[in-house]
Amino acid sequence: MRTPAAMIVGMVLCPCGLLLTLIGTLAPNWRQVSFIPEQPSDLVLEQGIWDLCRERQSSHDRLCGQEDELGYFKEVPVQVARGLMPSSLVLTVLGLVVAALGVRCWQKEPQHTVAGASGLVLLLSGLLSLVPPSWYTHELEVLPAPPGAALDVGYSLVLSYLGSCLEILGGVALTLSFHRCCKECRASKTPPSPVLEPGPRSITRAYSNPWDVLDDERDGRRGRSNLPCDSDL
Repeated sequence: MRTPAAMIVGMVLCPCGLLLTLIGTLAPNWRQVSFIPEQPSDLVLEQGIWDLCRERQSSHDRLCGQEDELGYFKEVPVQVARGLMPSSLVLTVLGLVVAALGVRCWQKEPQHTVAGASGLVLLLSGLLSLVPPSWYTHELEVLPAPPGAALDVGYSLVLSYLGSCLEILGGVALTLSFHRCCKECRASKTPPSPVLEPGPRSITRAYSNPWDVLDDERDGRRGRSNLPCDSDL
């Protein structure tokens, strides 16, 4: 049996979402702060959920591990992202392991129930990874930053959005496996249609003279019916 298309879509989208979410979680570029007053015009401050970096765009000199002088890491959206993003990554890996056991490309028949359960796990992981970037984007202008600086969305935030959306779509695709499982359950509960056995076949007899025909008609009249036959007329 070929692997259903929904399972293939789920097994392709979810690993891609995991990779994008992993990059978005680790890369320190959720927000870019540029044009900082009393600082060089090419200086850009990159803020993530784990680290702060300074980069000179003219020379591409990059220095990470900057001190958090403004209390950026103490903000609630950053703390929530620190908790939910790693949890989402662990849940995604768990869901992919269960999905591999359910899809079972090396076997003839996939386990639709296991594949559907993995879809629910991956759907939950996608929702968990969608909450931090959404909240962070909403609070982008409120989070601590040098006064008068320009604030822009970083690529890590965009990758986190894309990864969570791919995980949600892949989880929904795998969850469709429950539909096949329900169809099989309904088919097993449907009673089988009765099989009609063939009735007795009539035996055709060969006659050698007209008198045998008359004798058979008289015998049939006595055994089966009282209606007159042609020979009685």
